[in-house]
Amino acid sequence: MFAEVCGQQGPWALLLLWCISLSAADLSWPCPQKCNCRQDTLEVNCSTKHLTGVPEGLPNNAKRLDLSGNRLKTLSRRQFYGLSKLEDLDLSENVISMIEVEAFQGLKNLRFLRIKNNRLKIIPVGVFSGLSNLRSLDISKNEILVFLDYTFQEMGNLREMNAGENDLVFISQRAFVGLLSLQELNVDRSNLTSIPTEAFSQLQSLTKMRLRRLTISILPNNAFRRLHQLRTLQILQWPSLETLNSNSLIGLNLTTLVISNCNLSAVPYTSLRHLVYLRYLDLSYNPITSIQGNLLGELLRLQEFHLAGGSLLRIEPGAFRGLVHFRLLNVSSNRLTTLEESAFHSVGNLQTLRLDRNPLTCDCRLLWVVRRRFRLNFDGRQPTCSAPDHVRKREFRDFSEVELPVVFICRQARILDRQTQEASVDEGINIQFECKADGYPPPSITWLSPQQTPLSSVGRIRILANGSLEVRYVQVHDTGAYLCIAANAAGNDSISVNLKVRSFPRNYTSPYFSDEGWVETSLPPSTNSSEQVSNPYPFDAKTLVIATTMGFLSFLSSVAICFVFMFFWSQSKGQIKHTATIDFVPRTSMGGSGDGADTGRFTMKLI
Repeated sequence: MFAEVCGQQGPWALLLLWCISLSAADLSWPCPQKCNCRQDTLEVNCSTKHLTGVPEGLPNNAKRLDLSGNRLKTLSRRQFYGLSKLEDLDLSENVISMIEVEAFQGLKNLRFLRIKNNRLKIIPVGVFSGLSNLRSLDISKNEILVFLDYTFQEMGNLREMNAGENDLVFISQRAFVGLLSLQELNVDRSNLTSIPTEAFSQLQSLTKMRLRRLTISILPNNAFRRLHQLRTLQILQWPSLETLNSNSLIGLNLTTLVISNCNLSAVPYTSLRHLVYLRYLDLSYNPITSIQGNLLGELLRLQEFHLAGGSLLRIEPGAFRGLVHFRLLNVSSNRLTTLEESAFHSVGNLQTLRLDRNPLTCDCRLLWVVRRRFRLNFDGRQPTCSAPDHVRKREFRDFSEVELPVVFICRQARILDRQTQEASVDEGINIQFECKADGYPPPSITWLSPQQTPLSSVGRIRILANGSLEVRYVQVHDTGAYLCIAANAAGNDSISVNLKVRSFPRNYTSPYFSDEGWVETSLPPSTNSSEQVSNPYPFDAKTLVIATTMGFLSFLSSVAICFVFMFFWSQSKGQIKHTATIDFVPRTSMGGSGDGADTGRFTMKLI
């Protein structure tokens, strides 16, 4: 009968049947008031509806529930108990300050939970009970002060947790117990005063960690022990971080390390030396002034090195020697004037080079870069000459092949005055030897001692700022030939000077230089005690009188203090007799026994 009616009515009957089925479906999938529901995606959207509580009548088979941007204050126990199919729950940007224990009980299929930007100060143990299948948890931008022991113990499948931008001051040692699968952790902008090493050591599946805007000034030894699976460590925006201890990263097998926007003044070579799996190193925005030679060679797999926005003045020859896989160097926005080819193990492996925003001097030292200007990737930012003046502000790509031998040139270092310098002097005086040189680029001046050891700008024998050598308070063992070397990228030049120091006779009055400084004496110091003249009177008469007087005054002061103490002590003992009567029998002038003689008496007053 129904088929006959459909056949007679045609498409109108089909449309009627579709409307009836749609109405029945709507009746079976209720939607709370003020919320928007989509049955096709099983999504309930209650975002920014000014709700003060979780709405009632939520469909039991909903997979996504968005309650963000409302005015929720509290989540009660088993608040979402009937939503066993729920996979994604967003509670962000509310005013939640309290979550009761087992608030999420029953959400056995929940995968994503976001509670960021609320007012939580503490998370009681048991709040996350029942979330055994949770994969991602975001509790950032709250006011959480502490993570207690076993806070996350039932979240064995959690892979990612964002706990950044809280007021964290302490993480208990067992706070992360149970997070057996956690791979990524962010603890940003907290008030931690030390690395919670014991807590982190529970996260043995962790592969990525980000620590941003902490106030810790030093990274201690064994800071991340037991994190053998950690591959990416990001330490960002620690303005107080100045030092990494030598074993601070021990035990890690990192492939990516970022220590950016901190206060490191030098590359932490000793802390990095064991990171043989490291491929990506970023030390940008630190006040590092140089990259030394032959100290990164143990990072055998290093491919990228970033040190942008620093204070780099020099990259020494051999800085990247031994790095056979090195592909990218980013040293933009520094104070480099040049970058020599000798800094690299092989420039043929180099693919990307960022040299922009440096005051580059375009001479022979940069010729190797210009010749590769069409093959190297400058990441869209061409290097620019700052000197010499006639090529100032010109980009490398603007130079033609004809110009290269004319512009990118150097002139070998040459010592200007090659006149022989010899000096024969007595002990104790100061002397200087000059060494002036010319060349392009300006050569550096070094001096070698007679023992062929380099001299420095400090000490009794030192190199002055103008390149001269100064020997102060010359001594006999300073005798010898000193070598001045002027060097630049085009070559070296050298010249030697001779110094001869005459010693004084033993009976000659002369000053000498000792460990205590410059001493005036009639004889030089002697270690032979038999040659020393002993003085039978080590003190003069004036010294003896002063010492005796001071000793006598000290004695009188002590006696006076004792009498004063005895006087006050006697006053505290009650009634005191101030007179004493003494009877006595005087002797007879004849020397008798005195029997029957008159007795005498006198009275004595006590003070």
